[in-house]
Amino acid sequence: MPELLPASSQPRYLQLAEGLKHAIEKGVFSAGGALPSIRQAAHTHNLSINTVIAAYRSLEDQGFIEARPQSGFVVKNQLPGLMRTFEKGTEESAASASVLSLIEQAFAMQQDPSFLNLSLACPDKNSDLFPREKLGRIMSRLVRQQASLISSYALPPGSLTLRRQISRRMQNLGVLSHVDDICLTHGCMEAINLALRAVTKPGDSVGVESPTYFYLIPLLNDLGLKLVELPTHAETGLCVDEIEPLLAEKQLQALICMPNLHNPLGCSMPLEAKKKLAKLVNQYQVPLIEDGLYAELQSHGTLPAVQSLDENGWVIFCSSFSKTLAPDFRIGWVHSTRFNRKIRQLKSLYSIAESQFLSETLGQFLEAGGYDYHLRKLRKNYAKNMNVAQALIADYFPEGTKATKPEGGYLFWLELPDPIDTYVLYQQLVGDKISLIPGRLYSASGRFSNAVRISCCNPVDERYRAGFARVGEKARELLASS
Repeated sequence: MPELLPASSQPRYLQLAEGLKHAIEKGVFSAGGALPSIRQAAHTHNLSINTVIAAYRSLEDQGFIEARPQSGFVVKNQLPGLMRTFEKGTEESAASASVLSLIEQAFAMQQDPSFLNLSLACPDKNSDLFPREKLGRIMSRLVRQQASLISSYALPPGSLTLRRQISRRMQNLGVLSHVDDICLTHGCMEAINLALRAVTKPGDSVGVESPTYFYLIPLLNDLGLKLVELPTHAETGLCVDEIEPLLAEKQLQALICMPNLHNPLGCSMPLEAKKKLAKLVNQYQVPLIEDGLYAELQSHGTLPAVQSLDENGWVIFCSSFSKTLAPDFRIGWVHSTRFNRKIRQLKSLYSIAESQFLSETLGQFLEAGGYDYHLRKLRKNYAKNMNVAQALIADYFPEGTKATKPEGGYLFWLELPDPIDTYVLYQQLVGDKISLIPGRLYSASGRFSNAVRISCCNPVDERYRAGFARVGEKARELLASS
């Protein structure tokens, strides 16, 4: 049985549940094996029966155990972890028309309520995960008290109220920022777009992790940039040691990296790797665009940004509130010292500024407090969704299926047995009204044909359970026919 921590501030039932969870993941309790009885666990840890029951129910809700008649609580099948390095891809690649078409199809399915989407990172529009009522009250108050916000033009760099709050929150990432170095953008993608335009020119080579977020591929193509797929480990992210020769030989003119809760892998880089990456980009003076979109969704507190380790301004940090607070507002930001003036000029040129009304709404929400409490609830919900989804995949998908094990967020990478082509799987599932984006979409060179990204931003209800069961059934059929 796991040790409990007397000094922990966590409730005792959560301590017990967390300890048992780690024991299950390490194989101390194997699939199909029984946990200690409730009375035995209570006696071992000097806990009440009700405390142990609460711990076991928590694990049951997360999909780690199940109650069986005459057997008590037993461990469910666990999805094996994915622990390998994805090697360097082709030197340069461009997004094909078929890739862009597939992205368009995926978003069309997202708009169709009859489709169940298991891959897109878009919470359901009726989701109660976000503080809609509180944001609505702030908006109503602003309309009454500051109606001029609606009738006046916003100008860059954007709402001072919100930029002050962003500056304050970036301290959690270890970054000491000045409000004048923050420019509001239309989501994180515009922030990355502006950063790329500020530091590159057509024909330059940009290194990205592989797999990578699928929209980066057509973005780089549209800007006339060559995409270089860099070696990336499923658990620890970008393989920093392997990119130094590329930097030394000036084969890369910029980097894009997602060090905290990578999309689509869900992994985070260790601190030492971040330190080395910051040192390298400063040494070789190659701009690094750090995508911090999911950084605040880490389960065990916020890990430092690479920008916090930057000495001379070669790291540009991009993020938004789309994944944590108000998806439809599309309010993001870019923080840079060295390239700040150029980024502001580009923002003025392409979209001028973000809505002052929406920005003030977010700024006042953050000023009022409660955002960290909201984030804790959000992380807890996403962690539960992910655990349940991985348990269902372990039950229904073919043997040999593996997944990454993120410490936060709501995305993970699923690798099916080699003969299964997830593009074929995607096509077969359209008739079942299930959308599953194939892995080849996350690579400019069309790799990862047996992989998919799974999104757990919505509760895993009966519809989702049936969807995972159907996907697993189709995957088994494909494996059997290969």
